[in-house]
Amino acid sequence: MSQPITSSSVFVVSGGARGITAYCVEVMAEYYQCKFILMGRSELHPDPDWAQSAPDEASLKTAAMNTLKARGEKPTPTAVQNMTREVLASREIRETLARITQKGGHAEYLSADITNANAVKAGIQTASQKLGRVTGIIHGAGNLADKLIENKTQKDFETVYSAKVDGLKNLLEAVSPNDLQHLVLFSSVAGFFGNVGQTDYSIANEILNKTAYLYQKRYPHLKIVSINWGPWDAGMVTPQLKAYFAENNIQVIPLDTGAAMLIHELENQVGDNAVQVVVGSGIAFPAILPSDDLKTHRLHRVLRLEDSPFLQDHVVGGSAVLPMVSAMSWMSSAAEGLYTGYKFYAFEAYKVLKGVVFDENVPPRFVLELKDVEKSADQIMVDAMISSTTSGGKPRFHYSTRLILRKKLPPMPTFSPDLNPRDNIAGQKYYDDYTLFHGFAFKGVDRVLNIQRESMIVECTLPNVPASYQGQFPVQAFNYYSVDIGLQSMGIYVKHFFGAGSLPLRAGAGEHYGDVRWGEKFYVTLDIVASTETKLVAAIRLHDAQGRVYRTVRDAEVTIRNTLDPLFRQNRLPKPLA
Repeated sequence: MSQPITSSSVFVVSGGARGITAYCVEVMAEYYQCKFILMGRSELHPDPDWAQSAPDEASLKTAAMNTLKARGEKPTPTAVQNMTREVLASREIRETLARITQKGGHAEYLSADITNANAVKAGIQTASQKLGRVTGIIHGAGNLADKLIENKTQKDFETVYSAKVDGLKNLLEAVSPNDLQHLVLFSSVAGFFGNVGQTDYSIANEILNKTAYLYQKRYPHLKIVSINWGPWDAGMVTPQLKAYFAENNIQVIPLDTGAAMLIHELENQVGDNAVQVVVGSGIAFPAILPSDDLKTHRLHRVLRLEDSPFLQDHVVGGSAVLPMVSAMSWMSSAAEGLYTGYKFYAFEAYKVLKGVVFDENVPPRFVLELKDVEKSADQIMVDAMISSTTSGGKPRFHYSTRLILRKKLPPMPTFSPDLNPRDNIAGQKYYDDYTLFHGFAFKGVDRVLNIQRESMIVECTLPNVPASYQGQFPVQAFNYYSVDIGLQSMGIYVKHFFGAGSLPLRAGAGEHYGDVRWGEKFYVTLDIVASTETKLVAAIRLHDAQGRVYRTVRDAEVTIRNTLDPLFRQNRLPKPLA
């Protein structure tokens, strides 16, 4: 069992005197009041005479040019940059050391090449004589040399690989594992997902991940975590990279958030969390242009009730029923998997032909057919059909739709919602009186703000549904839980005005612009298109308080039947899933 971090704890931190790692160290100093040996390649020098009156980079460059001219040397851009970089590096190191002291910690700077085993070992031994025995390692050093693999040189690979892999090896050989209590590796989502132009960086970071697992097995007393960071809002993320991330919906990690996540991982005791942790968005892969020929794909699948715990929260008449939104997620996620880089954007003509009920008659195998309709560089259209075969050998069709995938999703549209709570009816009422039969995973209606003949607005919260609970239907192309909660507004409307139950039949069309986040509040605006005693047709928008639209569904239709109420009351399985 690892010991808690105290003021006597000593961490050796590679790459820890500058940039993102330095910021994390400063937060640790404030939180733990502990000690650090900060290791970096830069040498630490006081400002030379020529730089002392130059407070910033621009004035430093001017001073450097004047100094070179005074020496009779040509002030080339490279020479000026080298002189300026050395001064700025030393200043940043001194500022880091000062801030650590101000926040209650203590740090010594060690100038050493992380790839030089002898320098690392000797430096740590010397520094530990001042600060005490090293009890933790944070390996944050790293280099980039982003190029397509055919353009990479041996030197590029060695520069990137050595800092991560050889650097970690040298640190682990310089500190006895029996003395260590904490081992923290700054890995990258590039190692987890892969990334274009970063084959060397991806390999190196994945080796860090595997080393963490190996050391956990060998030294169970250690608190070990390999944090696969996404891009930070600092450091090597240039404005151009930020623009690329924004275009591909990749969130950058704010400094405060990232440092807080590090503290969170350090606070977790051995066994509390996974050894490998991914923090941040996944890396978006560039779209692979489809071939011109139109193909048909058939994917076979076996569904088991016990493999998808969320289904126990969608039970009618004592049997679990596959939500129509789950079937849509199945189809759209499979289509995304066929066409790398293309995202589910819209659907047309979605029909529930024969819903999937998990009873004694559930088919042993299902087939998802995806048939190309139209393909271009920007958009792909696919007809999707889920079917099975009856015991007599006849086909049985369950769900069908046309899917539209796009290379880039359009921005979220906006409108001005009326969130004035004129009726303000508690959402729990509709679950208590079995207007809605839904359990935990789909129980998201908080309040009906107002309900009128022509429209209604509902305030909702998306529950946090663990990945393990989602089972065979993980959230991928879109968060279908939020859409199901949106469709529940039609059930509330039908019960309010018709006094009956309802079930979905079809949806004419709809668009997907973005997802509600787990645990977040959102709103559903329902506009009535047509209604009779037996059916209701409506348009649905899922949106936030500012009117930014996540999802639209047009011509959503439900069937209205008085006989559904007793079935909705049987909303639990005879035997709960384990």
